[in-house]
Amino acid sequence: MMYKILNSDAAELREYNGLHTAQEITQQPETWEQTSAIIDAQRQQIAAWLQPVLQRSDLRIILTGAGTSAYIGETLAPYLTRCLERRVEAISTTDLVSHPQDYLLRQVPTLLISYARSGNSPESVGAYDLANQCVDECFHLVITCNRDGKLAARAQNSNNSYSLLMPEATLDQSFAMTSSFTAMLLTTLGIFVPQSAQLPKLLAATRTLLSSQLEAIHTLAQHDFKRVVFLGAGGLKGIATEAALKMLELTAGQVDCHAESPLGFRHGPKSMLDDKTLVVLFQSNDPYCRRYDDDLLSELQRDGTAAWIESPAALADSSALEDAWLSLYYIVFAQTLAFYKSLQLGITPDNPCPTGEVNRVVQGVALYPFDGDSKR
Repeated sequence: MMYKILNSDAAELREYNGLHTAQEITQQPETWEQTSAIIDAQRQQIAAWLQPVLQRSDLRIILTGAGTSAYIGETLAPYLTRCLERRVEAISTTDLVSHPQDYLLRQVPTLLISYARSGNSPESVGAYDLANQCVDECFHLVITCNRDGKLAARAQNSNNSYSLLMPEATLDQSFAMTSSFTAMLLTTLGIFVPQSAQLPKLLAATRTLLSSQLEAIHTLAQHDFKRVVFLGAGGLKGIATEAALKMLELTAGQVDCHAESPLGFRHGPKSMLDDKTLVVLFQSNDPYCRRYDDDLLSELQRDGTAAWIESPAALADSSALEDAWLSLYYIVFAQTLAFYKSLQLGITPDNPCPTGEVNRVVQGVALYPFDGDSKR
């Protein structure tokens, strides 16, 4: 019997070097349930370690990672700031490593929440070590998919750290991060803003997307667009940025990708629209914020300068999701669109750059000692 995944024959996907990516996109509802179970099983231990840290009124919280992992922080920082009623910042490890003196404050107690699929990229370990060096009171919550990674080893052997491992299946074998990204994002929500009613609604919407909407997404990917702009506001701008990266990665740069907020798009970037441009609008479910999204959507439809305009919110019933949870549904749409576009362009999704200019775990990064002198 022929086995289908993302409406494609599994044997053909294996031949086209795309099976891992397809499986890792498809498995996400199941890995979300597994992730939620891991959090529930460790909730008491997490709280015992985390609550004394969070009781610090002067605590600074930084969400960090590199590439896709950094966009977890960009997606969640606005929402966590509101829910926790304290400032939460998203600062990438790539910025922390190259400019620690600009981001790390010695006398401000800091909780560094690090996201890493492998935990072996130089910046992941470098940011962890620099935070310990540059901040007098530093605490680390490490969320990673690789129990054997260098970052997990750092955290497991340190009194100021807690390491939380994701389900084994989320250690994506493909080049592009998909299920690893969503599992780590979901974990952060489950720890800091647990909402048991949201997960079933997310699962239902995403399973509908992956069962009854694949043909619509596949058809969209067949259009001859040369560039895509992903639009989202607040935390959804972080998802728009990650969606742009997924399309860029899986098409090996053949599709030009941009991310902006709906309001920011009018301030110059809108000039990119032409008859080869696809616009994907990640609309908010917040009634106030949604008005700005709807205004831009009406304007784009009226102008007619973009060849294609897509609003994934209409593909499944996602109206009951808060934006932070809605972001997970949206990124599955974006991953699937990028996967289909990759195949349409004749690119191998599991390894879209086989010549090695970019790699699954970043290479070629040298880490230099930091002596605390910003002039050097």
